[in-house]
Amino acid sequence: MAGHSKFANIRHKKEKNDAIKGKIFTIIGREIAVAVKAGGPDPASNSKLKDAIAKAKSNNMPNDTIERSIKKAAGDLDGVNYEAIVYEGYGPKGVAVIVETLTDNKNRTAANVRSAFTKGNGNMGTTGCVSFMFDEKGQIMVEKADDIDTDELMMLALDAGALDFNEEEEGYEILTTVEDFSAVREAIENANINIADAGINMIPQTYTVLTDAEDIKKMNKLLDLLDNDDDVKNVYHNWEE
Repeated sequence: MAGHSKFANIRHKKEKNDAIKGKIFTIIGREIAVAVKAGGPDPASNSKLKDAIAKAKSNNMPNDTIERSIKKAAGDLDGVNYEAIVYEGYGPKGVAVIVETLTDNKNRTAANVRSAFTKGNGNMGTTGCVSFMFDEKGQIMVEKADDIDTDELMMLALDAGALDFNEEEEGYEILTTVEDFSAVREAIENANINIADAGINMIPQTYTVLTDAEDIKKMNKLLDLLDNDDDVKNVYHNWEE
């Protein structure tokens, strides 16, 4: 989640998602399973499940696939357990990187993540080594459209509990607390406003610029290796792309 245009990053992420759609569906399926085991199969009373379903729909996951994932998790409460593990480290020139994973084999995942850092000319650090450089917030992105009034959208978001509202050239960034994320997202959806991207994200406080071509190549290799790992859920960094 870095760079001059957050919407360019969303498009880049969506393009990657389209190329590895199976991996994206696998991760979302795991998120649904974790949510169901934690709070039950009814999204009306399970906000984490409701958020996971919204994420699934934003990634064009078919409704029947979502339903199958919920039913499978509900009927397999004693089955495979996925553990959420966060790794932190540094890319080239000290770029801060946070890797969120959902895994059923933490030894495999740790080895793969460590290898990605090494091949990307970085190194995996200890817990907390870079997370203090990020803020955990709800982030909702809405692309500009002829039928969206900026002031009305801003008031809708703020009234629903948003922390901040930022207008960019291509759209709007709405920031929330973790606790208010679901309420703000639902208020926007209920107003029939299309959301380009939404999630609980780690927002960098400052950014690092890479100017050397070899450093940029290594950083991209690190991110590609992490993106292609089936256990990796999210990757955050403060590289100003």
